[in-house]
Amino acid sequence: MTRRLSLLLAGAFALASFFRVGPSVGPFAASAAAAQTPLVERARPVWAEGREKEMNLTLGFATEFTARAGQKIAVKIAASTIYRVWLNGEFLGSGPARAAHGFYRVDEYRPAPKHLRDGANFLAIEVAGYNINSFYTLNQPSFLLSEVTRDGQVVAATGDASGETVAAFRAQIVKERVQKVERYSAQRTFTEYYKMEQEDYDWWRGKKSAAVQSKRAAVPLKTFPPLRLLPRHVKFPDFAVVTPTVVYSEGTFTHKKPERYYKNRSLTQIGPQILGFRERSIPVKPSFEAQEIVNTSQQILRVKNSAAFAGKTLAKDTFRTYDFGVNLTGFLGAKIKCTTPSRIFFYFDEMLTGDDVRAKERQGSVNNQIVYELAPGEYDLESIEAYTFRYLKILVTEGECKLEAVHLREFAYPVDPRATFVSSDEKLNAIYAAAVQTFRQNTVDVFMDCPSRERAGWLCDSYFTAIVEQELTGASDVARNFYENYALPKRFPAIPDGMLPMCYPADNHTGQFIPNWAMWFVLQVEDYSRRGGDPALVQQLRPRIEKLLAYFATYENTDGLLENLKKWIFVEWSQANHHTFVRPVNYPTNMLYSAALRAAANLYNNEAFAKKAEKIKNTILRQSYNGEFFIDTGLRENGKIVRSQNITEVCQYYAFFFDIATPETHPALWQKLLREFGPNRDAAKVWPNVHKANAFIGNYLRVDVLARHGRQAQLLSETRDYFYWMAERTGTLWEHQNTGASSNHGFASYIAHVLWRDVLGIYKIDYLKKEISVRFSDVPLASCAGSLPVGDGKVALEWSRANGELKYKLQIPSGYKVKIENRSKDRLIEK
Repeated sequence: MTRRLSLLLAGAFALASFFRVGPSVGPFAASAAAAQTPLVERARPVWAEGREKEMNLTLGFATEFTARAGQKIAVKIAASTIYRVWLNGEFLGSGPARAAHGFYRVDEYRPAPKHLRDGANFLAIEVAGYNINSFYTLNQPSFLLSEVTRDGQVVAATGDASGETVAAFRAQIVKERVQKVERYSAQRTFTEYYKMEQEDYDWWRGKKSAAVQSKRAAVPLKTFPPLRLLPRHVKFPDFAVVTPTVVYSEGTFTHKKPERYYKNRSLTQIGPQILGFRERSIPVKPSFEAQEIVNTSQQILRVKNSAAFAGKTLAKDTFRTYDFGVNLTGFLGAKIKCTTPSRIFFYFDEMLTGDDVRAKERQGSVNNQIVYELAPGEYDLESIEAYTFRYLKILVTEGECKLEAVHLREFAYPVDPRATFVSSDEKLNAIYAAAVQTFRQNTVDVFMDCPSRERAGWLCDSYFTAIVEQELTGASDVARNFYENYALPKRFPAIPDGMLPMCYPADNHTGQFIPNWAMWFVLQVEDYSRRGGDPALVQQLRPRIEKLLAYFATYENTDGLLENLKKWIFVEWSQANHHTFVRPVNYPTNMLYSAALRAAANLYNNEAFAKKAEKIKNTILRQSYNGEFFIDTGLRENGKIVRSQNITEVCQYYAFFFDIATPETHPALWQKLLREFGPNRDAAKVWPNVHKANAFIGNYLRVDVLARHGRQAQLLSETRDYFYWMAERTGTLWEHQNTGASSNHGFASYIAHVLWRDVLGIYKIDYLKKEISVRFSDVPLASCAGSLPVGDGKVALEWSRANGELKYKLQIPSGYKVKIENRSKDRLIEK
């Protein structure tokens, strides 16, 4: 840690200095903004007295209220860190939507009449208070704030039981969730391990047996000062329950200790920078057990009717593996009946390794397991955290049980049904479906890199995902929240003044940041503005962007280029990121810098930024281009910058993507990129001195560059080559062009935008001028159809090609104009 920051909070919410929670005004201080937005009337934040900073403590809150037919009920919830809510024993929702340090978003549920009872209704809310740093949730004191209204009148509230008309919430410790456990990863919070008896899950159903009451002693609650509250703004996720499509296999296993256990840094480096429980204090370590499990037999079944296995017993040392058909993200659940004390091990991954689930072997940085120790009884289990997987392996390590049902409750953003794409090429259709799944699972409340390892709101990734949001949902609600989160804090702790966090909301105690990602932020805000984003928010971000560019100006050398930037210079996941490639002068970074200045000039009408951007562009052209390729690195020798021998494929794409080069200015290089590079280049034989690009982000830049310069037919072919094998294997799109990392990465959903734009031909929608551009090209398809939501309407296009004719049908929303351009060789005929 470079230094320790302290944050003074009201009353008992004073935090230890190493918690580093954000802005200089504490999150529990009253604010004018909060006073102007009364999102709750009587509720106040509460938690178990004296335990608001305790790690991994889960509380269960419950209250009752009455309702009659026709009455409108609303349930409002804000919480730290995460919550799950049940109404009359039925799942209602999970949250909250994330916000900046010191701010909390209020979720408001309006239960449908079918979920309410005529008379007494029972509401239960579980809150997991983590109190550790992560890229996923913030390290802030635990609390629940909730109130229930009936026809607008408060009938139950936390922190307020002042009269008979307002019911209180009763709280208890959810002791069945083991508190001292491993982290899920260095970037996420804790894993789940449970020791349960039958009555342990009855409390949230409202059952009040003597056994439940005796175990569920109420804990004293302390009420804390008001919070700075924000609206949720974004839609609630889809919570659809999905069952496996296939029972993949059954078999037996044994335990065999490895010569050496693999230990991730989330276990070995616990301390001030990665908070958690130290290894010696953790009583059970399922990550070790995952490395001990060895199959002794396995029968590959591939039975499509998983219901046929309902109630079938799994004995000790046996397993069953389920296939959900595609990668999904959500809450893992099962109905289980045990006649003897049993221990169940849920092990999952995005793909098989060989013919087995071996997540620890494929991706050692995550702990893809949940463990239940169950007394005899019947259980309806469901994780409180969301996980990502296609394959689920359920192992019984002690006792035996009957698996009555297995499910995943989705935790994914809803897509507008007006967003469609279908073509005569089934591979493209599969890629589109994978892009939609990838978007849904990575866009719950912020734009995440992946829904598994990190669940973090990364810059750069979010540039691509934000574009897809408006096209798949018809709005930019998540983008608004994402940028608002960056706008709210006065400054960000642990990084230099003016710099932006590489992902947010997050707590990064190491002081790490990515200067490149802050430049992408400027491009993101410009795109948001161009697509009709909130102009007030864009203006609110102006000081933040101007201060960022002032920070970068201090690193400009005498040539005007950035030199020796601090921290993690990130170009892409390839040799381009190697430390010998990124310093002292990294030309891809300076290409991006020029684009960021140009974007800021456009946003805020700043001529000085525009002139600086042009000067940097011209300097890059002089220094980086060696007559054959743009080189990545400028070295300083005898006080002067000289070219290195470092050349990457992605550097060429940066040059064309950021308009440093064009096919007209660099025709020879352009022809090389067209003919000799791309998904099928053998880098060992063809230009072996040019290091190959990766999925994030070089391959996507290449696709966009091809599109920009009219190479749609080649783009279509390469799209299949780059992405179909991903869609086929997991039904989602990946972080890398290999299987070693996340197989579900949000930025990759951008390919849906490419398919609409370059294959279907809905080339551009100008939401401000209300103009639509349609462009037909010579893509080798017999037919294509699709649509995009626009306001209350949609733009819909379908076409077919035969015998030199391209017949099309177009629908545009009311109030929009259309421009049609035919770049194909076919004669255009409107149906």
